[in-house]
Amino acid sequence: MACVWSPCEEAGEESAVIVKFSNGLVKDTDQLNFQLFKHVDGANPRKKMRRIVVAESERMSYVGTNFGPGSLQCNNLCKYFVGVLDKRNKIMKVQSAQLYNLQPIIPGESEANAEQNKTQTYKERVDALIEAFGTTKQKRALSSRRMNEVGDDMLQKAVARAANTIIERKGLEALEQEVAEWQAETESTPFLPLCNRDAEKPEDVYPLNGLLSQVEFELLKDVGEKMARLTSEDLKMKERDIPMSVLRHLQSLPKPAKARQQQACCAWYLAFLIRVAKQRKLNRKFDEDSCPRVIFNKVQKNFTVEKFDNGRLKSTVPNSMVVKLASHCLALLLHMGDQTADLTLLHRDLTISEVKMIELAKAMGLKLSRQPTFTSLEESGTCNEHRMASLELPLVRYEHHLQNRKRKKMT
Repeated sequence: MACVWSPCEEAGEESAVIVKFSNGLVKDTDQLNFQLFKHVDGANPRKKMRRIVVAESERMSYVGTNFGPGSLQCNNLCKYFVGVLDKRNKIMKVQSAQLYNLQPIIPGESEANAEQNKTQTYKERVDALIEAFGTTKQKRALSSRRMNEVGDDMLQKAVARAANTIIERKGLEALEQEVAEWQAETESTPFLPLCNRDAEKPEDVYPLNGLLSQVEFELLKDVGEKMARLTSEDLKMKERDIPMSVLRHLQSLPKPAKARQQQACCAWYLAFLIRVAKQRKLNRKFDEDSCPRVIFNKVQKNFTVEKFDNGRLKSTVPNSMVVKLASHCLALLLHMGDQTADLTLLHRDLTISEVKMIELAKAMGLKLSRQPTFTSLEESGTCNEHRMASLELPLVRYEHHLQNRKRKKMT
């Protein structure tokens, strides 16, 4: 048997057509009438190779193309050949071929329906199938979902009408300012101590029993007495170990016994909070000799975050908790200093920036000022300005700018 290669391009013949049916196999091809159509524009290089294959029977018609979304992409990636054997002379003629995927054409489906199917989303087509062929449970769920969508649409329209009414009545700029103030208060509230903005006395705005209860004062009585017994020589020796904010108050403790004891207890608790703010992790052994267990548990619960590390839960002190510690230290200093606190000393003790300390004081509604402070002759007798914060009624409300400050252009 001989094999002969016959190029179709030279003979001017069409490539062989190989078809497959998308819905099964054909047992008897004699019942099908095949037709091949080509594009009439033979001069256009893109359109001259377009072909349509049609297979018709008494019951169904099938159509396949070598272009468009329904065509097989393998024709562009591979070159197919087919061999036709002539039984008379035993010569096989090999020529190029193209594959076509024939799909049934359902009678009654118009072009309008086809265009509608293209514009519909996948979800809409699935809903249409559920309406036509779905079970009772699926149809009930579809009806419930559509009712909810209608309800949501009505709610959105009602909210939009109410919002437009409020905007027309108050004005857009006033609403934006209210939203900015509300956001600022909401963001800072979790980090601030208990606050009573309607208080009639300054000492009741941030009440002392919200920082230390009477039970906790009783537990701190022993360590407070030790603090109160420190002499000026002892304070000078421990100057590097005691925070400056605490040292200034220990140097000027009041004479009355009750006030002196309360001031000493507050000083010890303030020093403890400052020490906690400098820690990264807080464990049970931290100051276990002098700190009462109730005080330690309170600080661990309110000023630490539990973190899972190496198979164990550990209490950590992130930056957000440092801000919370700073706010409680500032509120404690206000009670110790007749509603006045030195922000410069406090931010140095806590090792946080002065800007963050000032923003915290603004969030607490404190009045800011500057006070000259003279150092000792051993430090050359220089004069430094300290930022001071005082609590006055009514509380100061600082404006929150909606737009960020413009960055200076680099020249």
